[in-house]
Amino acid sequence: MSVEFTFAHFSDPHLPLPDERPSLRMLLNKRLPGWLSWHRARHAVHRREVLQALQHDVAAHGAEHMVITGDLVNVALPAEFAAARRWLAELGEPSAVTVVPGNHDRTVDVPWHLGLGQWLPWMSGDGGATVDEAAAFPFVRVRGPVAFLGLSTAVTTPLFMASGRLGAEQLRRAESLLADLGRRGLFRVVALHHPPLDSARQRRKALVDRDALQACLARVGAELVVHGHRHHSRLDCIPGRGQPIAVVGAPSASAGFSRKGEAARWHLFRVRCTNEGWQVTLSVRGLAADGSGFESKGSWTLACERGVSSAA
Repeated sequence: MSVEFTFAHFSDPHLPLPDERPSLRMLLNKRLPGWLSWHRARHAVHRREVLQALQHDVAAHGAEHMVITGDLVNVALPAEFAAARRWLAELGEPSAVTVVPGNHDRTVDVPWHLGLGQWLPWMSGDGGATVDEAAAFPFVRVRGPVAFLGLSTAVTTPLFMASGRLGAEQLRRAESLLADLGRRGLFRVVALHHPPLDSARQRRKALVDRDALQACLARVGAELVVHGHRHHSRLDCIPGRGQPIAVVGAPSASAGFSRKGEAARWHLFRVRCTNEGWQVTLSVRGLAADGSGFESKGSWTLACERGVSSAA
């Protein structure tokens, strides 16, 4: 007898900027370069119709849960957060959609109730939401045999920087939670925006404390890590407790075909718990060459034993 659970992962939707032009006061900070970049070029890359086609494809495949790993907005205007909340409400019930923030979601510091706090129903644990941003992450959601651990790497950074940071306290709590979830025999999915490994030459966009995260995962393990940020598909492995942990990155969910980045893709994970261990299938769905919809880009098997994992 086996238990099966399916979930979709996509990232970096970069929802369109609101039509209403923000005040000059709102733009006289790190927002200005991003706002100009959107109107000059990025609006032609991140297409609402592509994102809508992706959403239709996800729905057609009947995923039981969705995980979105950050960058819902572009320059962190209050109106963007409100628009993203409306989009999330249309996408699915908070219990069926898990969100973690990205660096664009923290372009500048925005009061919690005007910014990220608006998404709290979609990024809070099973124990209930918290009004304290410092205590909001990490959070855990258990769905069937799968436990989703949401981490925030979103921090405000200087101009031209897009790096992320978890911080010692979030890492400490994450390690304790992962250890407990492992003892409960659950399939642990760690969701964050920045990839947990990057080369030194990508420093301005990297996760600053990635070494500490890798050390945490090596001590207590996880079965899967999903992320976004790089706007390219990625399949990596990092050391786990016993065997490597598969790390899967997704490109932007709204990207059309362009010279920079990769066209939109999303991932469907089918997790089966059997007497022999975990059986995980990763199916990749990508934008078709004619832009008419999404099609299969291949599938892979992630071979996982109970408590350890490896990519095959």
